[in-house]
Amino acid sequence: MGNQQIHKRFSDEQVIAIMENYLAKEITAKEAMAKLELKRSQFFNLASEYRDGSNSFTIKHKGNDGNRKISNEAETAILKELKKEKILIDNRAMPVRFYNYSAVRDDLKSKFKIKVALSTIINRAKKNNYYLAKPERKIHGREVITNLAGELAQHDSSHHQWSPYMTEKFYLITTIDDYSRLLLYAELVEQENVWAHILALKSVFLQYGCPFKYYPDQHSIFRFVKSRDKNSPWHNYTKFTDDIDPQWKQVLKNCGVGLSYALSPQAKGKVERPYRWLQDRIVRIAAKENITTLAELKKVLKELVNKYNTEWVHSTTKEIPIIRFENAIRNKKTLFKPFRVEKPSQTIDDIFCLRAERVVDSYRKISFNNIEFRVPGGIPHQTVELRMVPDLKSKLVKIRFWQNDHFLGEEMERLENLPIVRF
Repeated sequence: MGNQQIHKRFSDEQVIAIMENYLAKEITAKEAMAKLELKRSQFFNLASEYRDGSNSFTIKHKGNDGNRKISNEAETAILKELKKEKILIDNRAMPVRFYNYSAVRDDLKSKFKIKVALSTIINRAKKNNYYLAKPERKIHGREVITNLAGELAQHDSSHHQWSPYMTEKFYLITTIDDYSRLLLYAELVEQENVWAHILALKSVFLQYGCPFKYYPDQHSIFRFVKSRDKNSPWHNYTKFTDDIDPQWKQVLKNCGVGLSYALSPQAKGKVERPYRWLQDRIVRIAAKENITTLAELKKVLKELVNKYNTEWVHSTTKEIPIIRFENAIRNKKTLFKPFRVEKPSQTIDDIFCLRAERVVDSYRKISFNNIEFRVPGGIPHQTVELRMVPDLKSKLVKIRFWQNDHFLGEEMERLENLPIVRF
């Protein structure tokens, strides 16, 4: 199967798509050769031909105008966008280390209605010193393989300065379905705390259902590790790793969701790629649009998540995430189960909450953060559980009291008196 026969097996669009992936380093030369069914010399001859004349490239009819030049407008726009890229890369405060030629191509198309091939942009970058070779990808020591939607939900966060026009750093919390690569949750928050991650669980469970298992790293929010968490209030000589269930883990248990931990950053490879895609695009858009507020950043994030989920063809699955996800649901290839409030819990506030325990005194009172609460119906000298739901907008906390699986009532308190979001 030679270069001359390729037109019988593929269309121009299919070959161009594979070449674009190869030039963007999304697939290796070996993977591209396998897809195109070409030998090494045939492939590199075709790749060279595509680079030299990408605007008029075709595998069917080779004309004499393969080296047709792009317009002066396109040439100027490409260099202008590449210069913006260089400014970002030179700013060491930004989490951007390499040029993103795909982002340049997308910006030219969406903002200026200029359509050029990725190889054209790369060629201009090399000729004008806007090029940095990317390091070779590391092989992951552990790769999770799933066959069903909801089999594994990867969960993570990253902390960055997202705009050169803002000094603040924010946390990006995301959850991704391992099978479909659909981003189930993505939110920027000012502080990383237990409550922020519980809200992420709540969003996923109410919208998609409960997955079979979650896969976070070993942050103390997700796991108690004896040798590490020596300052934890639970640390003593009789408590060992995983003997204590952190608040986030308790929510998973209440919903019947399993849990396993990534033992290294390399083990979370599948969630890292969408992370890099989001991180890279957020920073570039923020820089080009002079973004100065968290609200503006959140708007950019929302638009990018929608684009990632509904337009971007994932380099591994070769499918758009939402299509792969919906096909799995339609064909009953899913382990997501509907979320339900199971007894003795009464409402979702009894599940997606922060928890604490106190002992009821002889006057049926408890003290929490130096505030006294009456617990009518509480049995003195026995433990009562406080299930607390903070509302950051109203600055109030709803506290629901439980004892021996019986609901005893609820009270509201000012959040400033109970700064429990620091948990």
